Amino acid sequence: MTVMRDPQLSFLLDFSWFWVHVVLGLLPNGDFKDGPKSTEVNGTQVIGKFALPKWEIDGFVEYIESGHKQGDIHLLVPEGAYAVRLGNEASIKQRLKTVYSSIGWDSYSWGFQAKFSKVDLVIHNPGIEEDPACGPLIDAVAIQTLDPPPLTKYNVINNGDFEEGPYLFVNTVWGVLIPPMLEDVHSPLPAWMVESLKAVKYIDSGHYTVPQGKRAVELVAGRESALAQVVRTIPGKTYALTFSVGDAADGCVGYMMVEVYADPGNLKVPYESNGTGGFKKAILKFVETANRTRVVFLSSNYHMKFDGSLCGPVIDDVLLLSVHNPGRRLLRAT
Repeated sequence: MTVMRDPQLSFLLDFSWFWVHVVLGLLPNGDFKDGPKSTEVNGTQVIGKFALPKWEIDGFVEYIESGHKQGDIHLLVPEGAYAVRLGNEASIKQRLKTVYSSIGWDSYSWGFQAKFSKVDLVIHNPGIEEDPACGPLIDAVAIQTLDPPPLTKYNVINNGDFEEGPYLFVNTVWGVLIPPMLEDVHSPLPAWMVESLKAVKYIDSGHYTVPQGKRAVELVAGRESALAQVVRTIPGKTYALTFSVGDAADGCVGYMMVEVYADPGNLKVPYESNGTGGFKKAILKFVETANRTRVVFLSSNYHMKFDGSLCGPVIDDVLLLSVHNPGRRLLRAT
């Protein structure tokens, strides 16, 4: 997809990559039941990079039928009737699109900066599929202006309650994914950056349990799902970082662990989730050594719901203050 991007605006796109959506099951043509055409095989050797349906091959690859005889040996296939054999340095690969919801639809949000009074929004399929008729479904495109919340004397962290963020559709029950910086250098979640390979999920209290207010963030991809913010600090001062860790009442069950880093301090916060909602408060105290501090949250573990969709711990109500002037909010948070 091609969009113009900006830290003050966000696009929200709903789409389904139904052709690669697999929930705890076989990959497309994972049993190699669909073989190459007769014109694309020489004996057992597959000829052509895309001759094996749903797979891309490289090097000497053979398409083998169960019971095929090689010399005095009969080759057996453990599952189904067909398999592939890889020669030296040969490989097969298949590209998957990660789907975070269990029904084949995901919502994504991108930010962009408008440099002109009129802009063109382009949603483009780059055509990586061999079948030109196979592509994503697009639905529900929205746009809104994002106003970064001002800093207050009670919190060094900006937008620590995550109340300012991308548009959420009323009837969308799976939240909205905020992509990593590798895909979007301008985060649609004001003041925060997704410093990871995978997205984080922005959720609302209308469809999930959140610790405070109406919005929160769910870390849905383990250590590949990290959220960060750089804040101004004063060297030599002692700071206290408080935050909430919980679950979204979305059926995400298991032993969770949130790691938080605020140089030079770090903390691991365990949370046992029953998947029915709840949260706990945590605090990290540290003496600052620089005039800027990078605060990072990530999930130590990978979690998956019974339907195969990704999930994880929820963070909310992030507060960073100098301990010498805690204020009423710090006392309440601890």
